[in-house]
Amino acid sequence: MSTIRVGVLRGGPSSEYEVSLKSGAEVLSNLPEQYSGRDILIDKWGAWHMDGREQSIDRILNQVDVIFNAMHGEYGEDGQVQQILDTHSVPYTGTKAMGSALAMNKVLTKQTFEKVGIKTPYYKVLRAADDIHDQIFHIFRTFPLPAIIKPIGAGSSVGVTIVRDYNGLERAVHEVLSRWPEVLIEELITGKELTCGVLENFRDENLYTMLPVEIIPPEKSEFFSADVKYTGETQELCPARISEKESREIQEAARIAHEAVHARHYSRTDFILSPRGLYALEINTHPGLTSESLLPKPLKAIGCEFPQFLDHVIQEAMSS
Repeated sequence: MSTIRVGVLRGGPSSEYEVSLKSGAEVLSNLPEQYSGRDILIDKWGAWHMDGREQSIDRILNQVDVIFNAMHGEYGEDGQVQQILDTHSVPYTGTKAMGSALAMNKVLTKQTFEKVGIKTPYYKVLRAADDIHDQIFHIFRTFPLPAIIKPIGAGSSVGVTIVRDYNGLERAVHEVLSRWPEVLIEELITGKELTCGVLENFRDENLYTMLPVEIIPPEKSEFFSADVKYTGETQELCPARISEKESREIQEAARIAHEAVHARHYSRTDFILSPRGLYALEINTHPGLTSESLLPKPLKAIGCEFPQFLDHVIQEAMSS
């Protein structure tokens, strides 16, 4: 049997460039022996590189049998690179273009959650406009604080801030709008931070849900921010310190979320379990695969080593 050439996409014009480099490196170093890894680096300006030099997309894709998409954030996770791969008829891992675009947009994701009965925190959206000061003041008067300020289309908690007063709100909104066209203002729900992975067609289940992972940020951090996400300082517990009933509720919500946004192959949904109930925050259609990331941990807990996961996902991509 001939070796399967796997092109591993990493990097990209995204705020998550460095994380993607690490995810791609983990994939390349853990591919089972029946695969030949080809490192495809997309630089911060969107140029594609292989074998240490810039090459055309056509030339690169003609040298691989399947793509493992290890990119995160803009370009790699929002449908853009998926459209390129679809145009070239190259099989690839992860969610297709439409689902990627939907899941990357936090507002569309929340609207989708609401349609399928998954609770999500109360929110408002602001767009850059001449009357932005009036909009901020209106939010301050009508929206419960503290609140979380987020860019609508960024991942890994990039640009996310907790605000507790008018000055903090104004500063955070302007900071997000200086980099993105829209800002999401979301009710701050306090409780246990949890995440739950889904893997398709695994162990005789169409949608296999992993054990929920409890996330305990370091004391200096109020939430699982971008600053602490990949430092190794955060404590992750798998299985989480929750009841069996709560675990099943989270797993079912993760399964529904995966289907609702048309995720493919695998995903990871983030939750807050509060005294008011379970709230879904967002779904990651290309979750991180670094040694500090949250998806490899529950895989190991169920006896699935990382190379086995890679093999499964690549085979799913080639048979899709």
